[in-house]
Amino acid sequence: MASDTSVTGEVPVALRRIVTGQDASGVSTVAFDSSPPRSDAYQHIPGMVSRLVWSTEPAQAVPFDGKDPTPGVTSFVPPVSGTRFLVVTFPPDSVFCSPGFDSQAAVAENFAISPGLAELFEADGMHATPTVDYGIVLEGEIWLELDEGRAELLHKHDVVVQNGTRHAWRNKSNQPATLAFVLIGARKAPASITQ
Repeated sequence: MASDTSVTGEVPVALRRIVTGQDASGVSTVAFDSSPPRSDAYQHIPGMVSRLVWSTEPAQAVPFDGKDPTPGVTSFVPPVSGTRFLVVTFPPDSVFCSPGFDSQAAVAENFAISPGLAELFEADGMHATPTVDYGIVLEGEIWLELDEGRAELLHKHDVVVQNGTRHAWRNKSNQPATLAFVLIGARKAPASITQ
């Protein structure tokens, strides 16, 4: 398994991905047993790792046709009713304050690794996507920051349902935090009229 060494130790980059399918006679089988091809350890954000595990488009058909959709994904933000499955490792926030941290290089790298999503980030890391996101903390702890300083500390196995709201992820610990996310493309509701 490949790894990236950060200030906090070894951070696994690859993970095992099992994808099922059917053989020519319709019998269920394992189509893929490998790491996701889009597994990226950031060079300019030590300890940050992005893994695009799977994606679906609206009105996805089954059975699986045998072609891995992840290499062709042009946006990590899915269209309405499409999905993206990501596993992301966040380094401690101290990485961003370390001497020699190059924020411009980090931003450019994020655009290259996370197209469609990186464009939505504000300078402070806050962002909102037109999606419903299911998030699961797999390892470590992380803060979910919302508007007006609201924040919730999440621990291993805590889950979040993120409903298209503005937010940021803050790792205030000294260890990496790894989260799994399923993003589901959603329509934006019309602005409500207050009377």
